[in-house]
Amino acid sequence: MSAIECDGLTKQFGRVRAVDALDLRVEEGEIFGFLGPNGAGKSTTINMLLDFVRPTAGSVAVLGLDAQADSLAVRQRVGVLPDGYHVYDRLTGRQHVRFAIESKQADDDPDAILERAGIPEAADRKAGGYSKGMKQRLVLGMALVGQPDLLVLDEPTTGLDPKGAREVRDIVREERDRGATVFFSSHVLGQVEAVCDRVGILQDGELVAVDTIEGLRAANGAGSRLRIDLDRPYEKSPATIEAIPGVSSVDGDGDSDLTVTCEDPAKNDVLAAIEREGYRITDFATEETSLEDLFVAYTDGDAVDSRAATTKVGTPPSNGEGPAVEVSR
Repeated sequence: MSAIECDGLTKQFGRVRAVDALDLRVEEGEIFGFLGPNGAGKSTTINMLLDFVRPTAGSVAVLGLDAQADSLAVRQRVGVLPDGYHVYDRLTGRQHVRFAIESKQADDDPDAILERAGIPEAADRKAGGYSKGMKQRLVLGMALVGQPDLLVLDEPTTGLDPKGAREVRDIVREERDRGATVFFSSHVLGQVEAVCDRVGILQDGELVAVDTIEGLRAANGAGSRLRIDLDRPYEKSPATIEAIPGVSSVDGDGDSDLTVTCEDPAKNDVLAAIEREGYRITDFATEETSLEDLFVAYTDGDAVDSRAATTKVGTPPSNGEGPAVEVSR
């Protein structure tokens, strides 16, 4: 069963179509990265998953339940860290967590939740005096209450230092390992790349890519970057290297360092060809095409149109858009 299933999900705000016929499957037990530039429709999609916004057309099921007809049942099984969250300034951290425990009729220990979130020392301090990072940790802790079957995390590392961001990644993996599904939306692409099993990229309300990161690299024609240092400037024509099967580009003609973008099996052929031409390789290193590079390729103008049809059939499967999701009332 899919943890999230969207069929033709559409949301129109006046003349603006924020989400356009979205078909999406997020499988149980996976960490799914949900990406897109500002205004792409990510927050609107999340709000429809949680029934904070009703779709104009299409349907959405969460954990096998209708997101609209069974919204209360859905919320009992879902933990949410929204991008636009609020806390009660006059309540302590422990009181916030107790509120979440009572709301979900769970039996969690508030102090254990705060310990896991990384702010045990602030349990009796009023949240109004928390830093942004501490508030982020507090709301994450509230999302973990009741061992939810689905975690929806919207920008979960905002305001956190590198240590805090790493701790959030560890928590995300732990939740996946116990069987939960994690829906992870973030602009910090390095965080997404570090933890996600698959990613979907939204552009202008449309899903333009969904696959593993390796699958996106293959569909985009983006292999590894092979950086090669030579004993002298390379004076041969790059065409001789570009002719090697699996090589897509060569940069550095006339320089003593070359950058060759190629598929993994072609690396040895590239190095051997350069040595046959009489050059000595003093050093080389391999860099994978980053998720940031792929994101730019899929969301930068015509690159989306030329690749969308390929990537949408791969692995089976916010800002200011609609009402904000709030923790408090």
